[in-house]
Amino acid sequence: MTNKFEEKTIATTQIFNGKIINLQLDEVTLPNGETSKREIIRHPGGVGIIAVTDENKILFVEQYRKPLDKSLVEIPAGKLEPDEKPEVTAKRELEEETGYTTDKLELVTSFYTSPGFADELLYIYYTDKLVPIKEKMALDEDEFVELVELTLEEAEALMIENKIHDAKTVYAITYLQHLLKK
Repeated sequence: MTNKFEEKTIATTQIFNGKIINLQLDEVTLPNGETSKREIIRHPGGVGIIAVTDENKILFVEQYRKPLDKSLVEIPAGKLEPDEKPEVTAKRELEEETGYTTDKLELVTSFYTSPGFADELLYIYYTDKLVPIKEKMALDEDEFVELVELTLEEAEALMIENKIHDAKTVYAITYLQHLLKK
């Protein structure tokens, strides 16, 4: 792959620096020599965990998502902390959100969530070696989740009902469907 369509940054203006994201406005030179503006969200990245119990139940959490004004059922997930390795984040989020831990996390893939306007890179991990932890870890002070354990068929039904409706969780279900075909 070449950078034949590269856009050169002329100037960057910081618009907002927040707890989760930063927003900047870049003025760029386009490949044809014209200029344009690009709104860019900077995000530290995150993880999602496909966690399957000994009973072949998939661990999900139900959580209210304010941008959508509704609750979704999602795989456990969270934001990378500064200088934190993704597998450390994955284990921490699994423990905080589900009450389980693991010593076996397998990196499945990583992908950019919305490359048209954000640089967030999401890492997806898989584990089927879960161990309940004795004392559940505290969630973030502004985080409210409920553990949901579903079979693959139940999760597929929630996708049809748009109760599972985010890309990382749909990817997780598709991944598990693929594993079953092997």
